[in-house]
Amino acid sequence: MHINITNPNRSSPTMSATNSELPTKQIPGDYGRRFFGPMKDRMEYFYGSGELEFFKTRMQKYQSTVFRCNMPPGPFISRSSAVVCLLDAVSFRTLFDNSKVEKRNLLDGTYMPTTAYTGGYRTCAFLDPSEPSHGVLKSFFLSLLSKKKDKFIPIFRQAMADLFSSLDEEIASKGSSYFNDLNDTMSFQFVFRLLCDKNPSETGIGPNGPKIVDLWIFFQLAPLLSLGLKFLPNFLEDLLLHTVPLPSFLVKSKYKKLYDAVYESAAPILDEAEKLGLQRDEACHNLVFFAGFNAYGGMKALFPSLIKWIAAAGGDLHRRLAGEIRSAVKENGVTLAAVNAMALTKSVVYEALRIEPPVSYQYGKAKHDFEIHNHDSTFSIKRGEMLFGFQPIATKDPKVFENPDEFVPERFVGEGEKLIEYVYWSNGRETDEPTAANKQCAGKDMVVLLCRLMVVEFFLRYDTFKVETGKLPVGSSVTFKSLTKATS
Repeated sequence: MHINITNPNRSSPTMSATNSELPTKQIPGDYGRRFFGPMKDRMEYFYGSGELEFFKTRMQKYQSTVFRCNMPPGPFISRSSAVVCLLDAVSFRTLFDNSKVEKRNLLDGTYMPTTAYTGGYRTCAFLDPSEPSHGVLKSFFLSLLSKKKDKFIPIFRQAMADLFSSLDEEIASKGSSYFNDLNDTMSFQFVFRLLCDKNPSETGIGPNGPKIVDLWIFFQLAPLLSLGLKFLPNFLEDLLLHTVPLPSFLVKSKYKKLYDAVYESAAPILDEAEKLGLQRDEACHNLVFFAGFNAYGGMKALFPSLIKWIAAAGGDLHRRLAGEIRSAVKENGVTLAAVNAMALTKSVVYEALRIEPPVSYQYGKAKHDFEIHNHDSTFSIKRGEMLFGFQPIATKDPKVFENPDEFVPERFVGEGEKLIEYVYWSNGRETDEPTAANKQCAGKDMVVLLCRLMVVEFFLRYDTFKVETGKLPVGSSVTFKSLTKATS
């Protein structure tokens, strides 16, 4: 199905966001009594309706995509749980406007993990663009990726070849293969080889890199997670994960292994950082966070999701992707020009990023009083109020996307390309570019390229496939049940 962007039943987000004639309304919702309100919302969020329904029921109740509520973790980790939710494509963009919102210490929302996880430094992800060190660190990352760009394709293709070999072996021997474990290994090896020019197995990390990073990330994000373990009572999980932070010393030695491996292996990169005026240890802690939390952590969630949605779309999409990809690379192989010419492949990747973005939350604190708009109303925001956007709903805005809850592979083909600006996974519009002065993901273009390459490499090797999927605390589980090797 092709998207009809001229559907008269859908309003223009750009027009409605600037329409001075929109009625001004009070923001609906409330925070409840101190302590009890946040606790009630936390229990409902994790153990009642669940994450998605938590927001949908309030949208229905208030008949508004903008409302007040509390966000986890609440007592006793957060000083304040109160947020203004922005759940449509128009109001959500406020979170990208650095003239209106501050991002200081807001990566994880209403709380910030201790800097003991990052060597005592507030890494770039926790800095606001107004802080001088943000510009230096962001420029460092942008420059690093620019210098490494010619290595993206060859290193990733080799990593994917190793993944496919393991996938084939497991399917042949066991009849199924758990993709997430293979993807974790592939993703970590790619990131480490790209940044450090060696395999992690050649360092003190050995084969344990993914498990080390997973544990380090889990300790930081535990207040936002539910494990969904049937044998663990809800009240006990809530007490363990959401009441007080997990002690950082429990992962200190593992983080030290990771830090030492990067410090020793990325010497040329750290030399460049010192030339920019950064302390060597500060640069290294930032590089570990960038590589482990941002890059590997994002790939860990994103690639299984991409495979899940392509699998669910079925054989017809598989045939069309295989045809487009094999035709495009027939003459000159897998090149950047060939990948950029694959319209359907490009659209499929954007659709996966739209329907299940790898990062669900965006936060910003109002710098001053201002007004925000959704499609049909204007609301007043006061200085100091915390704004929160839940991206999996904002990027399914029915006034922007037709059939927003469906995975439509060709949604962004042809005229549909005009909708790409409403894909927000990178902490910005997809049509924007990351700079030292904004908070958009420094690796935005690399991530999109790698997603396309994964699809390309897959359909050069296979015709079609089937998987079983499930839900994880972050992202989806994917188990391959069958693979059909390429026949042409």
